[in-house]
Amino acid sequence: MSERGYSYQSSNTNTQGNHYCTRDYGYSVPNRNTYHYSNSDGSYYYSNPNGSSYYKDGNGNATYTPPSPSKSSSK
Repeated sequence: MSERGYSYQSSNTNTQGNHYCTRDYGYSVPNRNTYHYSNSDGSYYYSNPNGSSYYKDGNGNATYTPPSPSKSSSK
């Protein structure tokens, strides 16, 4: 784990200019393995460590999905 709080798993940009990146935030967050991508049409998507996600299409329309409520189990 780096000082940034995550380590890079993979990152790539293809010949069409589309970029993809994955990060590992460790076990202390709800969504350990996050990723984001951005496309040459201006759209992008983020999967965040808190479990939320954000998508913006090439026309500027955005969708935010909040994290799911945490579930606790009782015995």
